[in-house]
Amino acid sequence: MKIIPLGHSGFRIEIEDQVLLIDPWLSSCPVFPEERRAEAIKGATHVLISHGHFDHCADGFNVAKELDIPAVGIYDHMGFIEEKTGIKTVGFNKGGTVMLGRVAVTMVNAVHSSTYNGDDGPMYAGTESGFMIAGEGHVIYFSGDTDVMMDMELFEDLHHPDIGILCAGGHFTMDMKRAAYAARRFFNFKTVIPCHYNTFPVLEQSAQPMIDAVPNARVIEPEVLIPIEI
Repeated sequence: MKIIPLGHSGFRIEIEDQVLLIDPWLSSCPVFPEERRAEAIKGATHVLISHGHFDHCADGFNVAKELDIPAVGIYDHMGFIEEKTGIKTVGFNKGGTVMLGRVAVTMVNAVHSSTYNGDDGPMYAGTESGFMIAGEGHVIYFSGDTDVMMDMELFEDLHHPDIGILCAGGHFTMDMKRAAYAARRFFNFKTVIPCHYNTFPVLEQSAQPMIDAVPNARVIEPEVLIPIEI
């Protein structure tokens, strides 16, 4: 399995028979080299979308259209996008599981918001979510944008994820301290990959607080387009 960071909260995950792009932000992202876009999306089979904010979904739908592959996410949002743009989608909801080839993806709760900027103010874009991604004997918890929540205790009981990709930049999501608390309090991760940080100044710039606070797991600071092999 390869987990390839794309910057901010974007990842390319090569697992089983699938190549999943999760929340790719490739255009105008301060930390993604746009000249390597073709490399980042090559061979992708699905695009997973956690919620409606531009830094998580705008490029995802463009990639899905370009490659003629499904966008996968919450039912309300996917239905709207499919009707509006004609791209393929897989819409499901929290607690539901879909099989993407040999990979099982379960949608789980998150605590955030999910809107577009419309002419008359924010527009509803379904609700925010995270994903449990199971394959090759591993379960990856992709938190999406969220704060710490007691639901995470249930996630551990039900899914036993060994890899956590956790938002940790603060301001818009939990920060390094809160994400580290979640990792220690609720999960038994072997590997933790912080994300949604060090993209622009308002976010936390270093993962060192998490590294110090989660000694029982391998905390990997993601480097754009450098594969993490599990």
